[in-house]
Amino acid sequence: MKPRDEEDGSGGIAGSDWNLDRIVAELRVSRAGSQAGDKHEQAAPLPSRKAVARIIDGLFAALFPTHFVLPDLTDEGIDYFVGQTLDATLRSLVNQVRLELQFASRQPDQSSGDQAQQATRITREFAARLPEVRALLENDILAAYQGDPAAKSVEEVRVCYPGIWAITHHRLAHQLYLLGVPLLARIIAELAHSATGIDIHPGAKIGASFFIDHGTGVVIGETAIIGRRVRLYQAVTLGAKSFPVGGDGTLIKGIPRHPIVEDDVVIYAGATILGRVTIGRGSTIGGNVWLTRSVPPGSNITQAQVRSEEFDKGAGI
Repeated sequence: MKPRDEEDGSGGIAGSDWNLDRIVAELRVSRAGSQAGDKHEQAAPLPSRKAVARIIDGLFAALFPTHFVLPDLTDEGIDYFVGQTLDATLRSLVNQVRLELQFASRQPDQSSGDQAQQATRITREFAARLPEVRALLENDILAAYQGDPAAKSVEEVRVCYPGIWAITHHRLAHQLYLLGVPLLARIIAELAHSATGIDIHPGAKIGASFFIDHGTGVVIGETAIIGRRVRLYQAVTLGAKSFPVGGDGTLIKGIPRHPIVEDDVVIYAGATILGRVTIGRGSTIGGNVWLTRSVPPGSNITQAQVRSEEFDKGAGI
């Protein structure tokens, strides 16, 4: 008698060992049930996470060729490499954009030619914004170097810091979000989230010279607006306080529900700021503060102050 884990003569595991006929049938029923309300999902392929990861690698190489790929080439050689890399990367991107447009389309009579033209237009506009994105990233890198006494060089910050890795993904994803391909943008955001533990929704608006120090556990919601020269530490949450529900019982989406953080604000580790509140310019929010109200410019909010307001004076209870 052959062992139960021995392969059968065809090179596969014997199906009778696992009752595969029943399992396959039940999985088919489950798929049919999950797709019953959205039939177009059955035929429309999604963008590929692996392909998007390769696209991001190509964009990183094109944006920072001497730091991630080619340290010794001449300027002319670098320009040639950047041009070739961008061409291949953008050709791949246009295919992924087209897949998202096909998946999202609710108009079965829309021609694939129209979607191909739209995908090309979106990709061309995205490419045109890359120099601006790179300039923003240089400001972010400099802000991290100036804001962290442990940083020995700008190049260390560029290649090692998880906050820079996360904001680079975000600035690319945000442009795609603005251009109308939010699924691709979300995939890029989740690639960074998986690698760094920093969760930035691609819809969040983040100004220049942004620095996340350490970074693990940072969460920034979709409608958050962050000004210039803002610094966050690990485990900071810029989240929503509540989720309004419509008459049909489903969440109302797209409404402003996350904080506005004005210029030159510092938010220390573990702080949680919820709702559409405004943190005034130049304020400092201390570690582990739980904040659900706006604060004026120049505020210095500590955990002890918040506890005193909520419990000793009765506010918010």
